[in-house]
Amino acid sequence: QVQLVESGGGSVQAGGSLRLSCAASEYTYRPKRMSWFRRAPGKEREGVASIYIDDRTPDYADSVKGRFTISLDIAKKTVYLQMNSLVPDDTAVYYCAARSQYGGTWTLQGSYNYWGQGTQVTVSS
Repeated sequence: QVQLVESGGGSVQAGGSLRLSCAASEYTYRPKRMSWFRRAPGKEREGVASIYIDDRTPDYADSVKGRFTISLDIAKKTVYLQMNSLVPDDTAVYYCAARSQYGGTWTLQGSYNYWGQGTQVTVSS
């Protein structure tokens, strides 16, 4: 069973930065796509960013374009989410997810095989 272990959450003031990490526990696991989702208080979970493993093509939600960057260290089986210019609306629990197959829009949550436990990000004004 693959486990995704997240780290890097915390509290920061508006305008600050945080970097989230997500490492896959199983070294032999070969995901096709890894993504970050978030659930803000009182809202549904939504896609934030995604990366296609084969060619590292990124995708972003409109709300984070230009501020967040997703990257991959394939040797470490780790995906990162660099979050800059944070605003209070970014406050949420952030989840890492991995998909084992090709195809389908990256925001389709049901298409992911593994999920992390979530890490809290709090941005104060």
